[in-house]
Amino acid sequence: MKFTMERANLLSALGHVQNVVERRNTIPILSNVLLSAEDGNIHFTATDLDIEITEAASGNVSAPGNVTAPAHTLYDIARKLPEGAEVSIMISADGRLDVDAGRSHFTLPLLPPGDFPKMTADGFTHNFSLAAADLARLIDKTRFAISTEETRYYLNGIYFHAADGKLRTVATDGHRLALAEMPLPSGAQDLPGIIIPRKTVAELRRLIDGVDTPIELSVSDAKIRFKIGSAVLTSKLIDGTFPDYDRVIPKGNDKHLVIDNKVFGAAVDRVATISAEKSRSIKLTLEKDSLTLAVNNPEHGNANEDLMVDYDNEPLEIGFNAKYILDVTAQIGADDIHFFLADPAAPALVKDPNDDGALFVLMPLRV
Repeated sequence: MKFTMERANLLSALGHVQNVVERRNTIPILSNVLLSAEDGNIHFTATDLDIEITEAASGNVSAPGNVTAPAHTLYDIARKLPEGAEVSIMISADGRLDVDAGRSHFTLPLLPPGDFPKMTADGFTHNFSLAAADLARLIDKTRFAISTEETRYYLNGIYFHAADGKLRTVATDGHRLALAEMPLPSGAQDLPGIIIPRKTVAELRRLIDGVDTPIELSVSDAKIRFKIGSAVLTSKLIDGTFPDYDRVIPKGNDKHLVIDNKVFGAAVDRVATISAEKSRSIKLTLEKDSLTLAVNNPEHGNANEDLMVDYDNEPLEIGFNAKYILDVTAQIGADDIHFFLADPAAPALVKDPNDDGALFVLMPLRV
């Protein structure tokens, strides 16, 4: 196998696939990227057995063939080569990989390409496409609420499904919930509820950044595949049952609070500076058109700040995790953020007046 390609093409392709490769692997072949050269194209493939990414890049193929090489090392070499460099990659006579660019020469160890695991991509029952911006929005509005608690593995991803004529994403960690939806695209009717793993969501979001062409999705009971330009991401799904999230969304919260989102977020961030590291609890005291944010930390002192708000209900005291509040304020695109409250023990519903297809739920804390 021998090919040459521009450093920019090599770096872009490796940059897309090498993120999947774990830094520490008990299976040596999983530390490698598979390079397949033929017909003027080089395909780069990386996998961790749960996710597989393949990226195609153009190059001048002198001798077709397959080879595997250390993914992170090859990426670091490409990253440090000068811009505009022409990179030559070939298998040497002694069975190692030669990488040449100008006066730079590298020799890397190889593992047999036959040992590289391939993920089967069949049995897809639903095929449809989404605009990259729509898919990015569905991810961005919800992924911050994905649970990192491994014991409840079924919460370690985004729940992707069709509901009420909409394509909907939901994530929750039991303390907060985020939901985003959009009109159901053609081909997604009767889409079963699937859970896309947290790592897959992160890799997918990285791949679609800056893309302006539609993303093609294919779904089966166990896998999902995304075609993003010259890249293909295939992932196993989480085999579990997502909880009935609709029961958590408040339906009768009648106390309406409207506040400037940036002012509110900045005030929460300031007051939370001395909150307890574990709970990050902050108390909201509401009276007519007035909100007081307060933190009482026996070890680090007290803090409070008064804000003018739009509120015309009976007084209310309620506590929240400050970090969770800030995660939600970061998703609000409008100038104002809308809270719908009931009582100190009831979850709060949060909405963006500029986005009817998104909502957030925050569970209260005792303060």
